[in-house]
Amino acid sequence: MKHVFVLLTCLFFSVQVQAQEYFGKKINEKSAVSAAQLPEKMGSKESMKAKVSGTVESVCQAKGCWMKVMLDNGETMRVTFKDYGFFVPKDIAGKTVVFEGLAEQKTTPVSELQHYAEDAGKSKEEIAKITEPKKELAFVADGVILK
Repeated sequence: MKHVFVLLTCLFFSVQVQAQEYFGKKINEKSAVSAAQLPEKMGSKESMKAKVSGTVESVCQAKGCWMKVMLDNGETMRVTFKDYGFFVPKDIAGKTVVFEGLAEQKTTPVSELQHYAEDAGKSKEEIAKITEPKKELAFVADGVILK
């Protein structure tokens, strides 16, 4: 009976470990701050290296080449992937991710915002309404863990 318990325990933990998927550079979860805390951690810095944990709000439906992660104020932060070197699955909205890389305060030009809206499957009318650049928190990830 003792052997069965040990075997079942090992099996349980091996399934738990396999439940995570890695994309890009292999990273770990240690010292990750929540996406909600990131703006405060950055303060007035234009950029900083960080490891962040958050919930995916949406993903590029063309390729999985970006994702939006929820912040605490109803806003989202766009996460792109370093050198366009990897993508994430398109069906991970609502899932928890950990990502590591460079957080930046940036102004996204209208053309890029329109491109993102097109990738997200927005209508031509919705895309046409994007007429102003947007100052926002963005992130370029080296690696992502899907939990």
